[in-house]
Amino acid sequence: MAKSRRADLAGGHLQEFIMLFPMFVGFLVFTIYPILWALRWVLYDYSGFGKPFFVGLDNFARAFFRDKEFWRSLANTFYLAGMKLIIEMPLAIVLAFFVNNKVRGSSILRIIYFLPTVFSIAVMGLVFSILFSAYNGIVNAALVAAGFLKTNFNFFGSRWPALNIVLLVSTWSTFGINMIYFLMGLQNIPNELYECATLDGASGSRQFFFITIPLLAPVMQIVFMLSLLGTMRITDVVLVMTNGQPGGTTEVAMTHILKLFFSFGAGSVRRQYGYGSALSIILGVILAIITILYLKNSKRMKNIY
Repeated sequence: MAKSRRADLAGGHLQEFIMLFPMFVGFLVFTIYPILWALRWVLYDYSGFGKPFFVGLDNFARAFFRDKEFWRSLANTFYLAGMKLIIEMPLAIVLAFFVNNKVRGSSILRIIYFLPTVFSIAVMGLVFSILFSAYNGIVNAALVAAGFLKTNFNFFGSRWPALNIVLLVSTWSTFGINMIYFLMGLQNIPNELYECATLDGASGSRQFFFITIPLLAPVMQIVFMLSLLGTMRITDVVLVMTNGQPGGTTEVAMTHILKLFFSFGAGSVRRQYGYGSALSIILGVILAIITILYLKNSKRMKNIY
């Protein structure tokens, strides 16, 4: 009997190991190996061809003291992440609240709000680039026809209008999935709490701010973190819409690093694996610090309900 139990246990563990093995290999190949590869070259000046030159900590010195473009791209990244949280989270919560209350057509609204999530970011970037085009864009045509503009405005001709359009597209592409997360959180709140609050004379707004929002705190903790880290790693929408233009002023941290590895873009810089690896390590440390600080300061949110 004991032998059969041990055999069943061994067989069960073998099956679990086989099921986890592909994910484990993927983790080693696509996570651990790139980190080790980057750590290998941080002390070298290497373009991928010829002999690498040992430069010690000069790559880090260059990043902190001589590369103004990197810090500007990091500032753009923080701007997009902060503004996206301010706009997207309240919007997702309010929409989830209305959909959860089963207003007329809520099923159709749920599909409409979630639909941008399944679209390719390349398609969305191309569509919005055409919409805001300086020559034949629909937005310019509408603004001129309404009298708000006398002539067409080049939205992608300066830093802040271009960044705000990137912010618009990024928010539109992801607020639907966050709305679904909040909707699931709302559906887990017991109706008895609202019934008791109604009997005590609490208005709908007081119920929303004193029952709904506090009980959504555990969901907010996860959604805020995922949204923040996701926006800090934003890449594709910037490459599709602006590619860092004009003059590299709309670069974000990830596109700045990406162009050092693959040597493309307006700067046409040579491949710089060593410096790109150093910037990757710096950005990884920044993201780790943000995550730790956020989880530490939001620890109480998960204990509310």
